[in-house]
Amino acid sequence: MNDSMFVNDFELLAAAMGNGTAEKAVPAWVAGTLAGVAGHRLEFRAVRHPLGFACLPVLRAGEIGVCVHLWAAGRPEADPSTSQMHAHSWELTSYVLYGVVRNELIEVFEDAPTHRVFEIRSGPGGDEIAPTARLVRPVRAEASTHGRGEVYRLPTGRFHTTSLPGTGDAATVVLGRGLPGARDLSLGPVDMSAHHVTRSLFGRADTVDAANATLRTLRERGII
Repeated sequence: MNDSMFVNDFELLAAAMGNGTAEKAVPAWVAGTLAGVAGHRLEFRAVRHPLGFACLPVLRAGEIGVCVHLWAAGRPEADPSTSQMHAHSWELTSYVLYGVVRNELIEVFEDAPTHRVFEIRSGPGGDEIAPTARLVRPVRAEASTHGRGEVYRLPTGRFHTTSLPGTGDAATVVLGRGLPGARDLSLGPVDMSAHHVTRSLFGRADTVDAANATLRTLRERGII
C-alpha cells in the first residue's frame, strides 16, 4: 500500500468535492480502489463500526483520512455503548455514492442535564470510552437528507447523528481533516463508567465480497 499515493488522492477528492466535479471523479476513484481490493492488490480490511456501517479505511496519515462507508440492507442496527449522538475531532466532507443519508444536528445545553459527555480514544485495539465531568441536555435541531451525487459537510465538534431514513442501502466516501487538540466525543448516560469497545474486522474474504457487492451496485445503478 502506498500511503503517499492516497495522500495525493485525498487532495484530488477534496478538490473535486469542492469544485463541482465530484460526480465523475469520486465514483471513478472508488471503482479503482474497490477493484484493487477485490483483485487482492490492496489489502484493506473493512471494520464493523459501532454506528452501524462497514468502514473501509483507505488512508490514515497524520491529520487526514479517507474512508468508504457502506450501509447494507438487512444489517442489524447499531447498538453503541453510549448513544448515536457524537462529535468528530475532524472536519468531515462526504460524497454520497448511492442511497440516502440523514444527518440530524444536536445542540447541547448545560441546564437540566440528562447526558454525560464521553471522550472516545481510538486505537488499534478498539475504543476507550472515558467519562468527562461535563453534563449536558441534548436537543435535536436541524435535520437534512443527502442523496446520490450530493456532498455534505460536518464541522469539528458538532454533535449529530447519521442514519439511513429508509430500509435500503447507501455508500459514501468520507474525507476527514483533523483539528489538533480536538477530541472525539459521544453522549451517554450520566452514571456510565469508563469502558472499552472492540471494533471487529471483516475477514479478508468478507471484505472482498463487500467490495464486489458495492461494485455491482455502482454498475447496476449506472454510476460507473
